[in-house]
Amino acid sequence: MRILISSCLLGEDVKYDGSNNSIAYGNSYTFNQKETFMDILCENEIYSFCPEVSGGLGIPRVPCEITSTTKPFIVKNKDGEDVTINFLVGARNALELCQTENISVALLKANSPSCGNNSIYDGTFSSTLIEGQGLTAKLLSENGIKIFNEKEILELKKWIKNQ
Repeated sequence: MRILISSCLLGEDVKYDGSNNSIAYGNSYTFNQKETFMDILCENEIYSFCPEVSGGLGIPRVPCEITSTTKPFIVKNKDGEDVTINFLVGARNALELCQTENISVALLKANSPSCGNNSIYDGTFSSTLIEGQGLTAKLLSENGIKIFNEKEILELKKWIKNQ
């Protein structure tokens, strides 16, 4: 199966601060989660993707949050600069990749303004989470791509098995 995975989860240094969220090397994952993740990597065709970098944002970059979660969406960085277009371009690029490569599932970074599938930060840069989706996760799910985050690795494995 072809799976889109957030580049930072694969250990690529694409996070806003120039680091990553590696599942394989991360301290916040159980052995079972790491083992399941490695099984997923070995048994499937993986497409690494970072919507924010694809949308033209650099590494490192000023942290960003969605300040308007309804259309028109607005994403601003902590300095107040509107970076919405970068997030929209990155989301569109992710969708085009999924459509071109016939990718039907994605493992994306939780809470991200691009990739969060269940919750995102509230736009105040106060580390407050709210229910919602990042722009890429929203666009992909609206187009039939099943989205999981790194806390849902075991669920992803079950979903793949049932396909």
